Amino acid sequence: MAEQQIKGYQTGTFVVGNRLLDPEQRSTQARTERSNTLTSGHRACQGCGEALGARYTLDAAMRATDGNLVACNATGCLEVFSTPYPESSWQLPWVHSLFGNAPAVAAGVAAALKAKGREDIRVVGQAGDGGTVDIGFGCLSGMFERNDDVLFVCYDNEGYMNTGVQRSGATPPAARTANTKPVGPEPGNVFGQGKNVPMIAMAHEIPYVATATVAEPRDLERKVERAMELRGARYIHVFVPCPLGWGAASKDTIRLARLVKETGVFPVFAAEDGEVTEVSKIRRHVPVTEYLKLQRRYAHLFKPEVNTEVIERLQAGADRNIRRFDLLATDEGADFPGEATDQAGELHDESGTPPAPDADSNTTMLLKETHGNPR
Repeated sequence: MAEQQIKGYQTGTFVVGNRLLDPEQRSTQARTERSNTLTSGHRACQGCGEALGARYTLDAAMRATDGNLVACNATGCLEVFSTPYPESSWQLPWVHSLFGNAPAVAAGVAAALKAKGREDIRVVGQAGDGGTVDIGFGCLSGMFERNDDVLFVCYDNEGYMNTGVQRSGATPPAARTANTKPVGPEPGNVFGQGKNVPMIAMAHEIPYVATATVAEPRDLERKVERAMELRGARYIHVFVPCPLGWGAASKDTIRLARLVKETGVFPVFAAEDGEVTEVSKIRRHVPVTEYLKLQRRYAHLFKPEVNTEVIERLQAGADRNIRRFDLLATDEGADFPGEATDQAGELHDESGTPPAPDADSNTTMLLKETHGNPR
């Protein structure tokens, strides 16, 4: 799908639905005919990023397939808050799998539909990071190796939130969880563990791999639509903040999803057949402290004193992502018309004049200024 360039006066800076655009140019979420695949009545926490990610993803998939879609859902937060027996918030054919076999169940559904001659019906498998990165990893790799005709989506909130906020293979270094306490020489989760599933999926050289965040629904919708144009195994990894598990304010879910990209902590890109085809550039480069200090799971890095060594290691990881994926925008390659980020990280308009600071940018930019208590 061709991406529509949107001017600021049409929508404002961060309007989700682009409702001032012509109807055919609006995002799925701004259309009155959207399927509301995950409808009201579910029991997700206030500010749940996973509920947003699932709604954006499946509404876009329903639109791309004209409603011919089956979803296979692993056990986890998404399954628990959306289907408390005997209720359901799903408005599509939906199958609940075990925690660890959602990719295999989705592959089986796709195979059964093919055997019945119903290849017009597409299949989406979905799980959190526990059911993707850890428990379901073997089934997922098998699905990739067989190139089964399934789009599998991981909603990554970086821990086992449904069972008490335990560490998963997607929990970042230094983060506090119920079993990675903020004590000792390496407080929180240790460095060097876990796995990068988008890169592993690329190593399988499957038709399509992408990452996205709930802060950019149009980008996520476009990637889902591209995935549904293809056949074979496809994988999308969606970053979904968890206010409860992270100790963040419910109102900061989108802000956190934006900052994780702007810091370089979570690179947003797409790849086909093992080759990176597009990268979403950073609009305003900020240090990792701007992201960390909004979450109580990192509070131990700032008090009783700032743990400069650990913060610098986290910054080095973000900087490595920026180099690996060439994430910094230039005047020639800015993602948004009229805006570009120079190598110093300063945002400019077309005249070259820095804009007035807004609520998000009026924040600390230097590590030495982060001695205040984080939220």
